[in-house]
Amino acid sequence: MNVIVSQNAPKAIGPYSQAMVSNGMLYISGTAGVDPQTGKLQEGIEAQTEQAVKNIAAILEAAGTDFSKVVKTTCFLYDMKDFAAFNAIYEKAFISKPARSCVAVKELPAHFLCEIEVIAEV
Repeated sequence: MNVIVSQNAPKAIGPYSQAMVSNGMLYISGTAGVDPQTGKLQEGIEAQTEQAVKNIAAILEAAGTDFSKVVKTTCFLYDMKDFAAFNAIYEKAFISKPARSCVAVKELPAHFLCEIEVIAEV
């Protein structure tokens, strides 16, 4: 297993890695809309989703892969009313149309409105 770290994505806020590669597959931890330069959470679902996608792109790049190789995502929303706004941004990045689960949860860490986990080929 190899740990993947991108300086262009937020550091892990707990005892976990941004991502791991194992057997040719990349597993990206739940990624949210935090600006890696300032450490600040973006405001609103659109801004948080856009930043989360940028953070995922940075991690994919650090692992030597890209959005075309994403095979599965798991998406967590604080409020399912944000689904359409989230989806409009999500679909522009996840061009491989990966398998996906999307659920609303009672609460996410640090007041996140969305969080995205990714599995991709390397």
